[in-house]
Amino acid sequence: MGFKFTRHFLKKLEELLGEMSYTVRYEKGSFQSGYCIVEQRRIAIVNKFYDTEGRINVLLDILSSIDVDTESLTEKSQQLYQELRKNYFATEEPDAPSNDQ
Repeated sequence: MGFKFTRHFLKKLEELLGEMSYTVRYEKGSFQSGYCIVEQRRIAIVNKFYDTEGRINVLLDILSSIDVDTESLTEKSQQLYQELRKNYFATEEPDAPSNDQ
């Protein structure tokens, strides 16, 4: 299942991060990757000049790089996170047997 990169989807991602105790702020700055994470305070600062699609891509990148306790999420957020993991996050597959002997 794919997602449309709309303001509604952006809001869902912001709410998902909120349930993980992260605050998302949009501010100007010279971020190398378009965002900055202050781990100690659980704040994600995103370049405010990004359009909706850019903001979504940054939040997806942030979500893929942080540890998530899915037990603390609502059922709806757990489903969203699982869909994101399946479709957008690079998950490592178990190594398949190879003939490199």
